[in-house]
Amino acid sequence: MMGHLLPPQDPLFSVNVQLETRVRTDHPLRRVNDLVDFDFIYDEVADTYGENGNVSVPPPVILKLMLLLIMYNVRSERELMETLPERLDWLWFLGYTLDTEIPDHSVLSKARTRWGKEAFKHFFERIVLACVNAGLVDGTKIFVDSSFIDADASNGAVIDTHSLKRYLSEGYRKLEERLEEKEVAEPRTDHVVNRRYVSTTDPDASIVRQGRGGATLQYKTHRAVDAECEIITTVEVTPGAVNEGHKMAALIDGHEATTDAQVTTIVADSQYGTKENFLLCHDKGIAAHMPAAKYLNEASRKGIFSEDQFVYDKETDTFLCPAGQRLKGGTLDERTQNRVYLASRTACRSCPLKPQCTRARVRSLQRHSRQEALDHMLLTARTARAKRDIIIRQHLMERSFARSTRYGFDRARWRGLWRVAIQEYVVCALQNIMTLVRFVQRPVKGLCTLPIPIQDRVYTLIQRVLLAPARFITLTEWYSQSYRYVVR
Repeated sequence: MMGHLLPPQDPLFSVNVQLETRVRTDHPLRRVNDLVDFDFIYDEVADTYGENGNVSVPPPVILKLMLLLIMYNVRSERELMETLPERLDWLWFLGYTLDTEIPDHSVLSKARTRWGKEAFKHFFERIVLACVNAGLVDGTKIFVDSSFIDADASNGAVIDTHSLKRYLSEGYRKLEERLEEKEVAEPRTDHVVNRRYVSTTDPDASIVRQGRGGATLQYKTHRAVDAECEIITTVEVTPGAVNEGHKMAALIDGHEATTDAQVTTIVADSQYGTKENFLLCHDKGIAAHMPAAKYLNEASRKGIFSEDQFVYDKETDTFLCPAGQRLKGGTLDERTQNRVYLASRTACRSCPLKPQCTRARVRSLQRHSRQEALDHMLLTARTARAKRDIIIRQHLMERSFARSTRYGFDRARWRGLWRVAIQEYVVCALQNIMTLVRFVQRPVKGLCTLPIPIQDRVYTLIQRVLLAPARFITLTEWYSQSYRYVVR
């Protein structure tokens, strides 16, 4: 017999309605709630609240709301609060009931202003520490890279500080005074290269031109990812015009401070392959697997004798050119620590090899004051292992940023460098939480599971293929054998 839908009749009272029974057992928020301790935020932000006044929303609830905002990529905080009563899983995650009063959307912006970025940075570091304790971080090899974040500002609000028209605007003069005060209060040390164009809506963002596209307002996120399970161990946000090569030292120090592990290998692209970074890795005892920057690449000078064809004489501190002439050194540049070696004008003018040697009047070479250490690092960067790591880095870092795209990392939600940093801390913490949820399994019969190192997983896969070559092995089967059981 066909049933018919009766008109809805809401009961006056709902009996035995529990959100605990309405949320499925395998819901991702259940695993997040089990693995993450949100109560630490009480002590973290206790000094930002007073003793009198209205009672605020509990800090763990605010932190969870920020996590929901990023996790489900909700467009705005207002929309988050409007959707909250309709989502039983969100209410359960926050510890709310159907009768709990939903807070106003302004509590999130007020909390960010009150707490500052340090509270969210500590939250990200606690998640990294949880991943370390779960055995998901090796700590000895890291991959570093950067990516742009579109600023929440219109390009139409960008002004040219070199244009005379700016003096006609009273509003601009006030903006310039405000920017000058900020410059004095917070001196920039990030090697910012573009200061001509300034945004009136978001002065922290910088104009950046990507490829053949137009110039846009950008921020830049710098990340270090561990090689074991692709955990993001440290992150830093800067204006988009900051060269990522200047952030290698900060990423190494941040990784070691967060994971309490010593970096032995760092893998990066050619943007990091500067003399300063190679020497930094040499002093720290780190193998730098990264291509040299373009100005260090001798092959880029086609048709010209490379520096390898000039023999350096350490006793006389001179170079011997292919024609047998000496290049004598000048004074040492204290800023670059380079010494310029020049050949004789008379010898170069009459040399038959000059068309193959230089297009200038005389051939010149530069030698760093620590050239021997630099040559050793460049030789290490050309090994087969380094080339293999560079290929792996390309896919690993692209994958890390691609996973962040679902959380909207590539578009700034708010304005200001410290607010964008908060967004990036929450995005990276959430990405690490999802990895933690995927790898850390629930205890079974008094046993807990720990992930097997990646090299052992590869060995297991090869062994299975050799033992049963005719049978197809799925990734699910491989992951099921990727955990070892340890008695609690």
